[in-house]
Amino acid sequence: MKKHIKEKLKKGEKLVGLFITSTDPCLTEVAAITGYDFVVIDTEHGPLGPVEVMNHIRAAEAKEMTPVCRTTNSENTTILRLLDVGSHGIQVPQVNDMETARKVVAAAKYHPKGIRGMALPRGSDYGLRNLMDSFQEANERTVVILHCETKASLEIVDEMAALEEVDVVFLGPFDMSQSLGIPGQTDHPLIQDAVQRVLHACKKNKKAAGIFAANGKQAKERMDQGFQYVTINVDLSLLGQKLEAEIEEARG
Repeated sequence: MKKHIKEKLKKGEKLVGLFITSTDPCLTEVAAITGYDFVVIDTEHGPLGPVEVMNHIRAAEAKEMTPVCRTTNSENTTILRLLDVGSHGIQVPQVNDMETARKVVAAAKYHPKGIRGMALPRGSDYGLRNLMDSFQEANERTVVILHCETKASLEIVDEMAALEEVDVVFLGPFDMSQSLGIPGQTDHPLIQDAVQRVLHACKKNKKAAGIFAANGKQAKERMDQGFQYVTINVDLSLLGQKLEAEIEEARG
């Protein structure tokens, strides 16, 4: 695989990804072909289960793009299943206290960094090579991304970013706006303050800051602000927007 996003993030590179909610791995292939650095296969919202996730991961790996999974929750077994089917990283929503943040890190890493259960699934090449080497490589490769999307998580963002095995703190503007009592107002001064707090915490702790962008123009603006890990919208929403624009043009 070409250079993994973990290596790129450590070098300060700015990366662009896409949320995947469709069950069809063709959309992951298209994202890779068109130049996205990573996909976030989303099990928090939508119908995706471990089998569909595994097919998206295979599609990403075949095109040398990094597959990350957004988990349904922060439970150990939820994280374990997604890593066991081969995800290269986890992106965990609703991390609202440090106990949860530490639990997520521990669940994502094998001993001595964590408590991830040892088994022989796809993520360990089905036990067909040296297991200790496999587990060590997984510890080095697995990307850990914590969401900062509530008022509570914003209060602990410095501590979250300071955790050794955390790679990215990801600001969710829409959920944050709801938590702050200004639903949908992602340009509100309170959101701009949240943006600066996340950027400051990540810079201070030498971690990457991540954020959701509605489109490519907004993604560039966010990267110019200092965000390194930026997702452009959602697969089916982007497809729908393009279909809508084309039919509107066709019908005059």
